[in-house]
Amino acid sequence: MVGLLGRVTGTIGPGLVGEVILRIRGGAEHFLAYAASPKQRIEVGTLVTVVEHLPPRTVYVTAVYDV
Repeated sequence: MVGLLGRVTGTIGPGLVGEVILRIRGGAEHFLAYAASPKQRIEVGTLVTVVEHLPPRTVYVTAVYDV
């Protein structure tokens, strides 16, 4: 899971549990997501990379590109 690219489908930010969609196991699946940096806000549509996976369906992500 670590290193996979995905797209934010629910805003991630301080005090918010967001959502990302990742291509995995031959399909696409949704995961609960937190920002790797606690103060970072990541908007819907942003391309992200997984930096940590907590089974079964939680990931920590960071934006691929700084805007």
